[in-house]
Amino acid sequence: MQQFIDAAPGIRLWTEQRGPAEATPLLLVMGAQAAGVGWPEPLVDALAAQHRVIRYDHRDTGRSTWSFEERPYRIADLADDVIAVLDGLGLDRAHVVGMSLGGMLAQMVLADHPDRLLSATLISTMALSTTPYTRPDGSTVPADALPGIAPEVLEMWARPVEDHGEAAEVERRVEQWRVLAGDQLPFDAAYYRAFEHHVIAHTGHHRAGTAHGRAHHDGMLRTSQLARNEVPTLVISAPAEPVFPPPHPQHLTQCVHGAQLVEIPGMGHALPPAVHTPLARAILAHTGAVGG
Repeated sequence: MQQFIDAAPGIRLWTEQRGPAEATPLLLVMGAQAAGVGWPEPLVDALAAQHRVIRYDHRDTGRSTWSFEERPYRIADLADDVIAVLDGLGLDRAHVVGMSLGGMLAQMVLADHPDRLLSATLISTMALSTTPYTRPDGSTVPADALPGIAPEVLEMWARPVEDHGEAAEVERRVEQWRVLAGDQLPFDAAYYRAFEHHVIAHTGHHRAGTAHGRAHHDGMLRTSQLARNEVPTLVISAPAEPVFPPPHPQHLTQCVHGAQLVEIPGMGHALPPAVHTPLARAILAHTGAVGG
């Protein structure tokens, strides 16, 4: 079932629900410039076997309002949209699963609205905390000294994006996925090509969005609130992650009180078919232990 939610004046968000209406809700929050259909269909179906799964398009993605040029916003406003989706669908509480920027938004909701969450799962993201990382040997590393984004990713993101037509844009995105997916699993260009055609069909155009990269990042740290967290939280470790490489997942687990860590072998900053089943199992084991 598809539905639009009024998240703020002039802002409408596309949402989709799948699974039994009476099942415990699970909200999927995608990363920067990624539409809700960035959550692969087989993964959504696997989660919908046990949950009422909701995914949505951020502002300036997919079928939601594209308004940044006229009404700039902060990343923190995207976290408010998470609550707006729950409110708009009449949901008091839900499990939340956030990937990349979506994992940061989930942390902000953990900190600011813990009463709205049954659990949280954080994937391919970094801690919104200044707490130092403690190595296995007991030594510490400042949070801002942890490994940064891989040079090849930074170089790729620094390239200007020019519109040479839909076919060229699809190939640009496929090459981006080749870098983001890491080097531990075979790369299937045909899979990502079909995936991007699906995203474009959903969105209705092939223009590349840039709003989230330009939105203000101020006010995102939640160091003390995450240290006091009481919401059951799962951190997914992706060993081939080129954006937030290890030990970012381990650091995140230390920053969010009570968080547990599960590694998905071979996973990078992407959701190829090889990770769908182990990722769904990890999420459902976590939500199942919490209940509704």
